[in-house]
Amino acid sequence: MACPFVRDVVDEEALVLRRAFRRERVFRDRLDPLAFPDDHLYERYRFSADGIRYLCRLLGPRIKHRTARSHALSVEQMVCVALRFFASGAFLYSVGDAEQLNKATICRTIRSVCLAIKALADVFISFPGHRRLCDIKEEFYRIAGFPNVIGAVDCTHIRIKAPSGAHEADFVNRKSFHSINVQMVCNADCVISNVVAKWPGSVHDSRIFRASEIYHKVSQGEFSGVLLGDRGYGCQPFLLTPFTDPQEAQQAYNHAHARTRARVEMTFGLLKARFHCLHKLRVSPVRACDITVACAVLHNVACLRKERAPRVPPAMDWDNPAIFPDDDSGRLLRDQYVLNYFS
Repeated sequence: MACPFVRDVVDEEALVLRRAFRRERVFRDRLDPLAFPDDHLYERYRFSADGIRYLCRLLGPRIKHRTARSHALSVEQMVCVALRFFASGAFLYSVGDAEQLNKATICRTIRSVCLAIKALADVFISFPGHRRLCDIKEEFYRIAGFPNVIGAVDCTHIRIKAPSGAHEADFVNRKSFHSINVQMVCNADCVISNVVAKWPGSVHDSRIFRASEIYHKVSQGEFSGVLLGDRGYGCQPFLLTPFTDPQEAQQAYNHAHARTRARVEMTFGLLKARFHCLHKLRVSPVRACDITVACAVLHNVACLRKERAPRVPPAMDWDNPAIFPDDDSGRLLRDQYVLNYFS
């Protein structure tokens, strides 16, 4: 039996070899991300220094490391890492090289910040909005004279990589690429008031709307007002759509409807121009939904704080045909709108 007080020669030699070949941990110098002018920060993070500090105060309690062990990232660094990924949509290696961090750290940080932002969705995304209902209707009315509007609804496709598993075909949309179909409702200021991000790309817009919580609320008359949708939706007493073959007075209605409903298209353009990651997400569908909701929250924060808006490219017209017929009461209400406001 070996004596515990006598050192083993073999163990001593192994310890010497281990010390000789041990790789020393190297901690890279990390620059203060807020030590740059606002133009520099906006190009990389889509927020000014004050905006980033606001997000740090907002997210700090949820993402802050308990200790500074192993040179843990600060809250400011974690927020900027996630914002750079959202803004650029680059590969994790590219984000890591820009922030002088390895890929694993970038992946963990983005996930942590994304979930923390998503947890604030109920705070920054509320229907019909953060303002009084009469103010929301008035802002919509100023666009083209369309009365009693409390929101514009539509869906947009977020391209994703082909998921693995038996349900891969469900994510192939009508344009033959993999995506998730995300429904959003916005107000006249392009602030998102409702988001539903959980459906694969093959699901029709109107089916998503009928299964959403917002459909049940407006159909039960919880809100005084109407939503505006495109021809892909069936006309309902709470959801007005344009005429397919408009006559003279109906043309004025269609014109006002199109100008007013265009705010949701502008919202999609602003959202994707601000956060380029939404042009294609190389993640699983579940994580793509989380990132989409997080970007919607950040979009509202940027709008409410009056951050600089990006240039918006022309939107793609999907020309989605309707799968549900118009409701008789919906057509009657639409005719009354034409008679009372556009004749």
